Amino acid sequence: METCPSCETQLPEGAKTCPACGLRVEGSTASFAPVKVEEQAPPVAAEPSEVPVLVVHKGAETGERFYLEDGAYTVGRDPGSDIFLNDVTVSRNHARIDVIGGNVTVSDAGSLNGTYVNDVLVDSAHLLSGDALQVGRFKMVFLSGGGA
Repeated sequence: METCPSCETQLPEGAKTCPACGLRVEGSTASFAPVKVEEQAPPVAAEPSEVPVLVVHKGAETGERFYLEDGAYTVGRDPGSDIFLNDVTVSRNHARIDVIGGNVTVSDAGSLNGTYVNDVLVDSAHLLSGDALQVGRFKMVFLSGGGA
């Protein structure tokens, strides 16, 4: 038998209102059968990359990947940037990433909020696999590539 969600008085079968307090109980959700939550599948491992990659871990585009082949990449809020990060905390021309033979270096380009590697403000830094690169509110994980 159901009870009133307000005063906990037992309700007669089919009651639309509580006889004690007058609360309308028709269609209430005072009692319901819990829904069984199925076990979630474990996350699928990302496929290994042959080239270095930045994976957005925190920010508006979580999960987005930027593959870094040999060359220079601009990072910023300017839509013409190679790595476009659309947020006011990112300078239009925030940083530069240079990739030469698998060696990856990030350099701040005079940004207002700075460029951080593993939570340390840097002017320039060599990135190692697993390093966290932060540009504005975006936090990215660097993976060195090479199939690992």
